[in-house]
Amino acid sequence: MGVIHKIGRRKTAVARVYVSEGTGVITVNKKEFATYFPTSTLQYKVMQPMSMTENATNYDVKVNVYGGGSTGQAEAVRMALARVMCEINAENRLILKPEGLLTRDPRMVERKKFGQKKARKKFQFSKR
Repeated sequence: MGVIHKIGRRKTAVARVYVSEGTGVITVNKKEFATYFPTSTLQYKVMQPMSMTENATNYDVKVNVYGGGSTGQAEAVRMALARVMCEINAENRLILKPEGLLTRDPRMVERKKFGQKKARKKFQFSKR
């Protein structure tokens, strides 16, 4: 099989995933998977494409992820893993597509405007 390389993005997070045949070991930025994503919610998000296609223990995964926060990074890894699962077996696409795991989430942070406190919030107006 060799090594399959895919990229996933979410907000400002970018995840590069390298998947090869193995025993199910996942390393994220040279750390163990459970230490990098400590909460069970983030771990579930990352493992979702592999558990849905029943490949959780068949492949070793090496991840480089940067930018954004922990949730954005976990969802970027999830997208990259979903793309890998589709390349491994085309039938996996029928499982992952209805769950929305192959769709890039376009929502980004709106920029701050000048003359305002934040993107939408205004400075308080006081009349004395």
